[in-house]
Amino acid sequence: MKLKWRFGVVAGIFLAIFCLYPQLKMWYVRGDAWNGHYAYNDIDEVAYASYLRALIDGRPRKNDPYTGRDHTPENPQPESLFSIQFAAPYTLAIPSRLLGVGTPWAMILAGAMAGFLSALFVFWLIGRLTGDPWFAMAAALGVFCFGTLAAGEGAALEIFLDGFSYPYFPGFRRYIPALAFPAFFAFCALVWRLMTDSEMRRSRELIYSVAAVICFSYTVYSYFYVWTTAAAFLGCLFLVWLAERPEGWRNDLKRLTLVVGGCLFALIPYAWLLTHRAETMDHVQLLVHTRQPDLFRFPEYLAFAVLIALIIGLAAKAIELRDRSVLFAIALALVPFVIFNQQVVTGRSLQPIHYQVFIGNYVASLAVFFTVGLFWRRLGQVRMLPKLISAGLTVVAIGWGIVECHYTVRVLDWANERRDLGLPVAKRLEQLAETDPDPHRTTVLSFDGIFADDMPSVAPQNILWARHQHVFAGLNWEESKERYYQYLYYSNVDGPTLDRLLRRDFVSQIALFGWGRHTDRLSAAATPLTEGEVTQEVATYEEYIENFGRRQALAPLISFVVVANEGKVDMTNLERWYELDRGEVIGAFTLYRATPREVEETSGQ
Repeated sequence: MKLKWRFGVVAGIFLAIFCLYPQLKMWYVRGDAWNGHYAYNDIDEVAYASYLRALIDGRPRKNDPYTGRDHTPENPQPESLFSIQFAAPYTLAIPSRLLGVGTPWAMILAGAMAGFLSALFVFWLIGRLTGDPWFAMAAALGVFCFGTLAAGEGAALEIFLDGFSYPYFPGFRRYIPALAFPAFFAFCALVWRLMTDSEMRRSRELIYSVAAVICFSYTVYSYFYVWTTAAAFLGCLFLVWLAERPEGWRNDLKRLTLVVGGCLFALIPYAWLLTHRAETMDHVQLLVHTRQPDLFRFPEYLAFAVLIALIIGLAAKAIELRDRSVLFAIALALVPFVIFNQQVVTGRSLQPIHYQVFIGNYVASLAVFFTVGLFWRRLGQVRMLPKLISAGLTVVAIGWGIVECHYTVRVLDWANERRDLGLPVAKRLEQLAETDPDPHRTTVLSFDGIFADDMPSVAPQNILWARHQHVFAGLNWEESKERYYQYLYYSNVDGPTLDRLLRRDFVSQIALFGWGRHTDRLSAAATPLTEGEVTQEVATYEEYIENFGRRQALAPLISFVVVANEGKVDMTNLERWYELDRGEVIGAFTLYRATPREVEETSGQ
């Protein structure tokens, strides 16, 4: 059967447009005032963009753009989340460096590329299953446009419930997990072909097997939750085939075993990298030791509905269990139950919310459309009805995609505008770095949190403190806390003010106690801060500022200070240790050069 790829291209174009929606909105809102920044879809994208910028600059794989501490033979650095998951950023960094493309445009294009290719591979899978390009196009759009809904998140929470519209198309957070998505869905399609085409020639069988292993390997070195889901899918497929044993099952399992062997081989270097991970990774990842089952996630509800539909179809003899495509659908439907409950066997749970919003929901959605496709093949004898239904489903998917965009993107409109206002300052710092012999070790203090978090994605200097600083490996946990103490001190925050912050500000809670203390969304074992913990932390900070001296002021040495022009920032503590020039007004911000003062320390300084 020859696929009509133009239908897949149409689906890919629509999904690419949805992935570009935040950028299109920024261009519309900012108009001629747009300074050239990308609109982020998720607040974590600044960390990914900062790592990408470092790679584009030619810095080593183990780099820390927030502190400027890179891996060298003299000062080796441990592995971080970013250095282990390097495949996706290098996919962007290498061509960007060759073509002279900056980080903002690399991030803009990454989402569109990921969306287009993901839709194309789902179209290929469903198109080969049904032989109907119209339905395959609708399914390719539906899997992703309904993906947030399949997670029980997004616009539906605000429209139908008293909830919050977030996140926006979570699978296309750039570039993780976005770039892993095409590889994952290509992997599913390749494995389906291997398991259902019993007459495949040996040469093609080898090509498909190698391609599947390459796709799996790419997900391994791109995003943890995607590759573990791919592994769970392989396991489910193997068990389903072994349980049912369709005709020729031994040959099928030989093919699958070849793929599994290649995938296991790809995991050997990954395991070695994990043994060299930084201590801060454990603070960020929130590994929980538990064997408690987790059966009440929205993707599991969808998967359960798929299994019920398959049982009904089998009972009604609308489908047959010996059909390999039916077995494949069963394996897909089992995946959500495995990824949310693997801790029953392993005893370890790692932020299952990421499975819910970044991959498990899309697998459940794919299982739904794949199962519908099994029944859809029976409509092939009806002339116009399948096309009409497919066209209607396509319109509904596009319509819901627009709804998701409208409701969820506006949540970050203010932050994207703020980031774009700060871009000229970052570009000025980039310009000043051209005459700096070691710009990565030059430190900037920003009193604007949004700018501080975003600056390393454009400028090569490091930042004194930023919200995402601790996700890299340049600082250990104690150093990261001290950086935040310094930031608070320079901001003239006293003990009582920190006490209030720790009771209501999740940024302060994360900075001083790590992830998982401000919400139970990330970890089932999350516990709120206690009165004693807050009191002790405030006392420790008060002791720190009481003993603050020249050693603390010069470690690190601050060279530039960024202040927003709106409002007033009290820089009394900063100017006790640094002399600031008159400042350079750049749009909505002022950039100061700082030089250390010769201060004679006395008791209490």
